[in-house]
Amino acid sequence: MNTQQILDTYIDSIIQINTPYGSGSGFIIDGLIVTNSHVVSGLKDVVISAKKFKRQKAHVIYDDPSFDLAFIRSPKFEIGTPLQLSKSDVSDGDTVITVGHPYGLNYSATEGIVSKAARLQGELEYIQIDAAINPGNSGGPLLNTDGEVIGVNTFIILDSNNLGFALPFYYVRDAIDAFKQLGETDVIRCYSCKNLIKEADITNDYCPLCGVKLTVAKQRREGYAPSGVIALLESILDDLGIDVMLARRSQRSWRFEEGTAVININYYDNGVIIGDSSLCRMPGKNIEDMYNYLLNENDTLSYLRFSVNENIIYLSFLIIDSSLTFEEGKVAFERLRSNANRYDDILINEFGAQRLKHDEDLE
Repeated sequence: MNTQQILDTYIDSIIQINTPYGSGSGFIIDGLIVTNSHVVSGLKDVVISAKKFKRQKAHVIYDDPSFDLAFIRSPKFEIGTPLQLSKSDVSDGDTVITVGHPYGLNYSATEGIVSKAARLQGELEYIQIDAAINPGNSGGPLLNTDGEVIGVNTFIILDSNNLGFALPFYYVRDAIDAFKQLGETDVIRCYSCKNLIKEADITNDYCPLCGVKLTVAKQRREGYAPSGVIALLESILDDLGIDVMLARRSQRSWRFEEGTAVININYYDNGVIIGDSSLCRMPGKNIEDMYNYLLNENDTLSYLRFSVNENIIYLSFLIIDSSLTFEEGKVAFERLRSNANRYDDILINEFGAQRLKHDEDLE
């Protein structure tokens, strides 16, 4: 199969994974979402999305930092053609395809060859490839031309020219077999003794078998805990009934929908907080009438303002972090949410503005 055929055939099994610390990729094998440990960032719960389902919470049931593997509980849904782990050896020069979400871009595939079938890095062998992989590709599948998973895209060498490495399929098969044989969830592999440890058996974050400190156990126990202005912003969103975990795009960025409107909130390093919604594109006609309407509405609005940038009409709220209070923020974000959903319909239906497409529409 060529690259496009492989992507079309197996796209149902390709997962995007989001945490407060970044995004990555994963894929479904044997009912488990397989990804890298560094993608889930030591968290018990992450946000996943795929072609057949929207963003939802998912539980990390296995974390193995030493092999950089993690398993996430997969939601039940019908997959057209399931992925399978390869049963054949990988050879130098084999054609390979990577699939994932580099830099958050949905469903990107690149093609290359195996530069070295077994490259030792520390105690583990990796498949060295020249197919382009970037941040966000981590955890995605490395496929052969039959569409079989031969590895998990794991890391690149910075400032190199397409020098990527994938964990071979046989490590994945061994990990899945050992995990399923244990018959438990919430399992950690000890990086020292390599045993699989039930999280419930861990005391004070130490391995009960060899006694080493398990950093991932502490990370999973503590979870993600925002502080300062970020915690204040999330408490406001939570009070408005918004699921903060699903809305969170990063530690300083949130996105949620209200009707047909998409609202973004971003907290910038310079202390500026901007909540905005890109409502629609300017119409080809009735432009003067629309401008007059927007100016008149600006005179009546409080907290919010209309603006136009490169043909797109925005409704926005801006505040400096030192001025943000719970009460003011709640009023502003609630008005932004309700008015964005109202104004996009008015501008489209009454003035002929053009509806925008959003990333979610293309998933």
